Amino acid sequence: MIGFETIVFFMFAALSVFAALRVITARNPVHAALFLVLAFFSMAGIWMLLEAEFLAITLVLVYVGAVMVLFLFVVMMLDINLEELKEGFWRWFPVGAVLAAFMVFEMVWVLGSRQTAETGAQLAKHAADYSNTKELGRLIYTDYVYPFELAAVILLVAIVAAIALTLRAGRAKKKQDPSKQVLVKSKDRVRLISMPASKKVSAQPGAAKAE
Repeated sequence: MIGFETIVFFMFAALSVFAALRVITARNPVHAALFLVLAFFSMAGIWMLLEAEFLAITLVLVYVGAVMVLFLFVVMMLDINLEELKEGFWRWFPVGAVLAAFMVFEMVWVLGSRQTAETGAQLAKHAADYSNTKELGRLIYTDYVYPFELAAVILLVAIVAAIALTLRAGRAKKKQDPSKQVLVKSKDRVRLISMPASKKVSAQPGAAKAE
């Protein structure tokens, strides 16, 4: 007999596949972004079934709440020409089909392997007081502390490289010099000029009548 969790899993899985297909087939870019949000929510539901609450909440808060909202605003503000996007689709379709088939074969091969089946057989239910966030933090800062620090260093190098490419020499740019800003005095910025007062001379009544 099929359990409730299995039914919910297949529902989320079908919804994820449908949303993913609509992302690449929707004509309107805004609709494609909304379907991507739906795919993220569906995957978060699957992660909740796997007792990965922290990853599910992170997916919703970070990707749906921040990244996808930003993408959606950018897509809505840009005037995207759909005809230009469709140019070259059929020319590169065989390459995309080969890559898609290779990815499907790889996923089927990994999920159908004996190692994957043996790993799934060892899954067990956790206690009610089990904390996925606490366990994840313990693993990151004990068993995987060196890969975690290596990933942090790589991200730091990427940030420094992006800043260096943005501020490279030879480009017209404006920048501030704090050492000169702290030496500025009020008399260098504001200059008071004394101007003589002018008095408006009214026209004579006789001249106005003569006109």
